[in-house]
Amino acid sequence: MSFLGYVFMQRALIAGALIGAGAGTVGVYVVLRGFSFIGAGIAHAAFGGVAIAFLVGMDPLLGALVFSLLVAWGIAYTSRRAAIKEEVAVGVLFATSMALGIFLLSFIRGPRVDLLGYLFGNILAVSSRDLVLSFVLAGVVFLAVLFLYKEFLFIVFDPGMAEVAGFPVGLLQGALLSLVALTVVLSLRVVGAVLVAALLVIPAATAYQLVRDFHKMVFLSACIGVLEVIGGLIISFYLDTPSGPTIVLLSASLFGLVLLFRKGTR
Repeated sequence: MSFLGYVFMQRALIAGALIGAGAGTVGVYVVLRGFSFIGAGIAHAAFGGVAIAFLVGMDPLLGALVFSLLVAWGIAYTSRRAAIKEEVAVGVLFATSMALGIFLLSFIRGPRVDLLGYLFGNILAVSSRDLVLSFVLAGVVFLAVLFLYKEFLFIVFDPGMAEVAGFPVGLLQGALLSLVALTVVLSLRVVGAVLVAALLVIPAATAYQLVRDFHKMVFLSACIGVLEVIGGLIISFYLDTPSGPTIVLLSASLFGLVLLFRKGTR
């Protein structure tokens, strides 16, 4: 338990618990609605927001938050107005946002290590301010899921019927994508923009292999997310490996074990 003696690890573990629970919860909607590629698109778009924030002197996480939300609503608006699938809208906005972030790198003077930390993750970079922001964002995510639980459930399983029933599907879809954006920003410091999409998919996909009841799946996915993020952080501390890849590899290993277990019990 020696890792608990380090302040940066204490912060990372607290942030990790929030990230795992938030990503695991929102990830259920992402997996069931088929938004996996959208999660990756928003995650890479967040890097464009970080680059803009660095360039104009803003807080990087604030820049990532604003830009990710704009992209999330842009996906919802474009897919409905242009009558195209969300994946097509993501393909346009994802490539544009990532290209913008890389383009802006050429205008940033001085070391770019901090900026790359948002791309690949860095537990050493989790500050007290980031921790407060993580609590706020996680609170927003959980409250939104709590108050819009029934509505989100309806648009995930049958958006067409939800529209016929009078639900504001476009608004709800934008809200759901906004939760994905908030979860992405919440996870940037620890796993980075490149790997954050894995946290939105793997815990929920693992839970989906074990249970079919939606309520149980949400709870189990959140628990798996917490276990994988905290476990990955501890392993990366002792092996001196990058936190993001370690977390994702642990998540993928657990998913593989569950698949083998499921196959062996059929």
